[in-house]
Amino acid sequence: MEAYTVTGRIGEGAHGVVVKAKHILTGRPVALKKIPLRRLDQGMPATALREIKALQQIQSEYVVQLLDVFADGTGFVLAFELMPGDLGEMIRDATRPLTEAQAKTYMVMLIKGVAFLHQNNIMHRDLKPANLLINEYGRLKIADFGLCRIFSKKRKRLYSHQVATRWYRAPELLYGARQYTEGVDIWAAGCIFGELINKSPIFPGDSDINQLFVVLQVLGTPSEANWPGLSQLPDYKKITFPEAKPVPLEKVLPDASSVALDLLKRLLVYHAAHRLSAQRALQHEYFWTAPLPAPLSEMPRPHPDKLPPPASREYPTHLDWHAMMRPAHQLLATLQP
Repeated sequence: MEAYTVTGRIGEGAHGVVVKAKHILTGRPVALKKIPLRRLDQGMPATALREIKALQQIQSEYVVQLLDVFADGTGFVLAFELMPGDLGEMIRDATRPLTEAQAKTYMVMLIKGVAFLHQNNIMHRDLKPANLLINEYGRLKIADFGLCRIFSKKRKRLYSHQVATRWYRAPELLYGARQYTEGVDIWAAGCIFGELINKSPIFPGDSDINQLFVVLQVLGTPSEANWPGLSQLPDYKKITFPEAKPVPLEKVLPDASSVALDLLKRLLVYHAAHRLSAQRALQHEYFWTAPLPAPLSEMPRPHPDKLPPPASREYPTHLDWHAMMRPAHQLLATLQP
């Protein structure tokens, strides 16, 4: 930490504290994600290893940049480019309502980032507005890869269904699927798109079971006809709801254009194989009809006067970096995606 001066606290997640800092020599502002090691012999948490591995393998203007990894006291630190805002803040900012052109630009950035990840066989598995960060120029970048996985279309693999924040969790995950595809990211992108239109989440469940109920109340009760394999999902027979007919999205989102609703319908499909891929979504006519996506110069910037919470205290002790990282390097070489 000697190379940085901590200037404020950004937030705290399940696996570590994030603080705002400045590199002493270059003056570059950064975000430092501090992750404690509870036991030295166990090395880095698997979520941190996945995040490091994924970010070291990819370089995209739509993915947050990992600048450095170093030891600090009883843990280690990931240094990222500083992103002063997130999409959730932009959506909720009543003083600067997003125009349709600006919402289109955010969706273009998001889908380009998702397309890049999927081309590199990476499932993010936790797309949500809070994980879509905005830099000082208004550019959106995908962040927080702690739940990401490398996938292969040639080999089926079991994954955890306890991923993705509830409001953006694909229905196959809500039914307990252990085998699924990158389509879970497409569903989440559709939920985010709906939120950009609606200015609030479109499926705000308050529990896992209620989340599925909320989705079914809008899209209707699924069946083998529109979702082959549904009855074979692990939790299908454990969860029953009254039969529901789909509600036209025109009633759910009355202010949306017909072309926007058409794109949304193609993203929020029960059967993952029938959802648009990210590449195909970019070709949808929504992005090519007026108003066209706003240029970056017209995108809102995060508020510069936003005050961060107080900075966290510094760790007072230091560990042998090579000793701490030895099990991490071994795990990185053998980590099962």
